[in-house]
Amino acid sequence: MHHLVLAAVVIITIIYVVLPLIFRYSAAFQRQLVFLPYTSLRWPIKVNYSQPKIHGLQGTRNFYLPTAPKVHVGVWHVLPRDLVDTFSENTETSLANGNPIVLYLHGNSGSRATGHRVELYKLLQFHNYHVIAFDYRGKFTFTCTCYGCIDVSLGFADSSQVLMSENVATIDAIRVYEYIRLFSGKSTVIVWGHSLGSAVAIKMVASLCAVKQSPDRLILESPFNNIRDVFRNHPLTLIYRPLSVVDRFFTERLETNNVAFDSDVHIAGVECPTLILHARDDRIVPIFLTRKLYEAGFKSRPTNAAALQFIEFPPDLHCGHECIYSAPQLPSIIQQLVDLDGF
Repeated sequence: MHHLVLAAVVIITIIYVVLPLIFRYSAAFQRQLVFLPYTSLRWPIKVNYSQPKIHGLQGTRNFYLPTAPKVHVGVWHVLPRDLVDTFSENTETSLANGNPIVLYLHGNSGSRATGHRVELYKLLQFHNYHVIAFDYRGKFTFTCTCYGCIDVSLGFADSSQVLMSENVATIDAIRVYEYIRLFSGKSTVIVWGHSLGSAVAIKMVASLCAVKQSPDRLILESPFNNIRDVFRNHPLTLIYRPLSVVDRFFTERLETNNVAFDSDVHIAGVECPTLILHARDDRIVPIFLTRKLYEAGFKSRPTNAAALQFIEFPPDLHCGHECIYSAPQLPSIIQQLVDLDGF
């Protein structure tokens, strides 16, 4: 009985004292929990990103793009279905062929090879879009030599393993966008951000609009208004809410540590046609946070800004947080955005 009581005290102390203090005072730990870059495991899993074909993607080139001194990101260029048979390692020139180009910014955890992301690429490829998908830079390492068997390096896929933040994720996205614009000619360029990637997309596009380099369209899939509200409403913080310590320990330092992702502020600078997609059965990002984002954009964007549209997917489609790609109406919704039909 004594051991059980002691164990309970230790567990409670860790949960209610140690973890909140680490989160509040460790910028690195806070960033890890926001980005969750756990995709590059030397033990026991190694994912091959250099051969997209093994992930079910035909006509796809893997390459590496420098985004800062001594920093590169891993990138896939998925060709439209009609160009798959012309695939070569020099696909840049095809970006100007008139097919729309989607720059995809994924959310936290996983990589550009994660299943639901690959399914979206396949859908877009089938409907003759180019897809450019990449992994942000990122780093978190852990080594245990007690048994000589654990050596884990955590990062976003095969991109440079350097410290991440809101700003550097945005820089990576802008650099990939600039690469696309070098070759895109008059092709329509669409920035598509999912979950945390939607926050990167909003900040990126607002920055580009400020210097008159806006993309042609913006799609925000399962977005949120800001990280503070995500933490306040996340199931993992439920046990802290009765103590009223969520803000003190989990949200106060997000801005200081450069992971606040204030999308409801940055969306004021987004001037291109924007489409928000969210499923009502999303359990990761509650839909009311997306509605807050939409309302902020509707109220704060300039009067001459292009249209902002919000489409909700009903629970019976079972889209959740990651599977809007499976909604049968999605291809026509995207095409309407490209054609500005109804915007």
